[in-house]
Amino acid sequence: MTITTKIRGLMISGVALATLALPAAADSWRGWGIHPEDYPNSIAMNQFAADVTKATEGRVEAQMFNNGILGDQPDAIEQTRAGALQFANFNMGPMGEIVPATNVMSLPFIFNNLDHMHHVMDGPVGQAFSDALAAQGLVALSWFDSGARSFYNTKHAIMTPEDMKGLKFRVMNNDLFVQMVDDLGGNATPMAYGEVYQSLKTGVIDGAENNYPSFESSNHYEVAKYYSITDHLIIPECVCVNTAAWEALSDADKAAVKKAAVDAATTQRSLWAEREKASRAKVESAGVTVNEVTDKTAFQEAMAPIYEAFLANNPDLAPMVKEIRETK
Repeated sequence: MTITTKIRGLMISGVALATLALPAAADSWRGWGIHPEDYPNSIAMNQFAADVTKATEGRVEAQMFNNGILGDQPDAIEQTRAGALQFANFNMGPMGEIVPATNVMSLPFIFNNLDHMHHVMDGPVGQAFSDALAAQGLVALSWFDSGARSFYNTKHAIMTPEDMKGLKFRVMNNDLFVQMVDDLGGNATPMAYGEVYQSLKTGVIDGAENNYPSFESSNHYEVAKYYSITDHLIIPECVCVNTAAWEALSDADKAAVKKAAVDAATTQRSLWAEREKASRAKVESAGVTVNEVTDKTAFQEAMAPIYEAFLANNPDLAPMVKEIRETK
């Protein structure tokens, strides 16, 4: 063997040893969010990304992109399912077309209040929803608030369903929400969120429905001076991770990422409660009349046809609806 051959062999061996000694390349995770940087969800998702990077010792380098700069939610859902994005904060309202089971969370008055929603979603029911999502490319690791939605309008306070008769209300583009308003006696008008302010101002619609922070941050309170607390919809949001990216993690890193998601939910819920109080104070100081519907029985009873139709079309989801309602 020549000296040149020996040297070449040593060099190859050295490169191999050096390669073995190098740490594994980090996985780069990109995250999606629709809200501005100062919103409770964005703050919590930034925390999640930082915690994931730190807890995995850089094996996963997570970076959050807020303010919808990577697209709207339908696009982001598909990107995350496909693995172009690795994690995101999604509202469950539009998820029904992909995972029909999640429509259960959009049933009016399915949750008694926010505390009930937290208790349900942090338990076996939440895990069942996560399992259903995982089969379609998403794993829900924890659940955020998106508040309780209530009706607001330009005409008068709403105390009973009778007060909704003849009023045109904007709703999200979902047949479930259209039927909800129609069954309460109002006229449902599906409309893009960005068109609501001008439509309220010009009288194209008389009202809409949303939570306090959205009512305030959208400036709808400037033109709709009556906010009636019905809490008719309480739709959770998820911290969702692409299924393939999740399955590629070691057990230790899965535990670290799961903890980061749960901690982010704790942060988001706390900040959300603070934001709701601040938003209510702001709209009341601007002259909005706020009334609480203390007896929601008439509203809830009006939803019977929605439940009957939903369960007739989705008999396999009846046990899920029953379990949520019976969870204390």
